Amino acid sequence: MMTRGWLELRREQAAGWLRQGCSPRRLALTLALGFAIGCIPMVGIPTALCLILACTLRLNQGAIQAANYLAMPLQVALMLPLVRMGHWMFPGSTQAGLPLDSSGHMLTQLCVMTGQAMSAWLVIAGPGVLLMTACLTPVLRRIPALDRVRAAE
Repeated sequence: MMTRGWLELRREQAAGWLRQGCSPRRLALTLALGFAIGCIPMVGIPTALCLILACTLRLNQGAIQAANYLAMPLQVALMLPLVRMGHWMFPGSTQAGLPLDSSGHMLTQLCVMTGQAMSAWLVIAGPGVLLMTACLTPVLRRIPALDRVRAAE
């Protein structure tokens, strides 16, 4: 008797998610939200936020967390660009010329930079979720298990 491979097990998990009665549009929204939240420029926050959002909106927990974890490398890669975009949006909010002579000043700068990055993320995340949902919905409608759910609606 052969053991099943990792990829085969993941396919079965994905098929299980698809058979949970989730429409293609709802699954696309779940994946888009998970991916967008996974890009939040604050390490450790996205997993908890996805959990809360999935419970509140009754979204597929496995799908939203999978999309969240898929976005984690992008989260790290986007931190500096989001800080720069936030600084561009709020140019007078940091004092880059001051020396970091105290831990209090450094902490203040870090908080300001985090706020700038979060502001930039908020500007990008909404349209990003809408675009990802619009792009993923037709793709997910081609999956037979989801097409049956859509027909039952």
